[in-house]
Amino acid sequence: MSEQETHSLMILGAGVMGVGIATLGIGFGLRVTLVDVDDGKLADARRRVRQELKLAQLMGALPEDRARGELVTTVSPEDGAEATAVIEAVTELAEVKTAALARVSALVKPGTPVVTNTSSIPVDELADAVARPEDFIGTHFMNPPYLIPMVEVIRGRRTAATAEERLTAVLAALGRKSLVVADNPGFVTSRVLHPMINDAIRVVREGTAPAETVDALFEGCLGHRTGPLRTADLIGLDNLADSLRVLHQRTGDAGCEPDQLLLEKVQAGDFGRKTGRGFYEYGGISS
Repeated sequence: MSEQETHSLMILGAGVMGVGIATLGIGFGLRVTLVDVDDGKLADARRRVRQELKLAQLMGALPEDRARGELVTTVSPEDGAEATAVIEAVTELAEVKTAALARVSALVKPGTPVVTNTSSIPVDELADAVARPEDFIGTHFMNPPYLIPMVEVIRGRRTAATAEERLTAVLAALGRKSLVVADNPGFVTSRVLHPMINDAIRVVREGTAPAETVDALFEGCLGHRTGPLRTADLIGLDNLADSLRVLHQRTGDAGCEPDQLLLEKVQAGDFGRKTGRGFYEYGGISS
């Protein structure tokens, strides 16, 4: 039996990250059960997974010699209870995550890694909601997961070494490298990146430079691949605002309070690439 056949995933949440992680899993030959409370959202997710599989294949991000895995979509997490790993990828609100994690962690077998995919919320803060905190661990997949080869892994204070080992094996089966960090708000990537993006948004609001100039300076002077404002659009401005709120509330860092321009764009429904408009416009892109 191949390594891929020994792993299967249950993913909670059919949003941008849930679809991206599902695409990665299917592209590497794993069976994926994608769970959401909204049947309409699941129907749209199936379409988006097909599109993203084509894109990932065109970009050479998936193995050519491996059969694609099976995608099952359902509103019932019971349908994925036999998965060898669970990845929660619902919205970045602690109360929503804890409700989803409480239900699913009671369904899976002891020893199954139950993973929260979060950009900012400490793992140990969510651990009280799960049936077995020793099986609970965090990840921070970058968007899109099938194009970013590394995953930040967060080991909570109650996470057992076996959970870390099993998650690392799953990520290896997905062709991802992982680096383990300690459990603090924002971990490494968000704690550094998100306040920096917030500062870049502030620079735009204050009229120092437009978004295009800010990004061009970061690309040309600092070697940043996309610039902070295009990165914000890729993350999703709504997700960025939620993450910054988490950081601001849990660290007290004034630099993490979401900038007014960011909040205005979120209120207008301009979330970035997924809605077709953020700091830039994206023709033909829908959520």
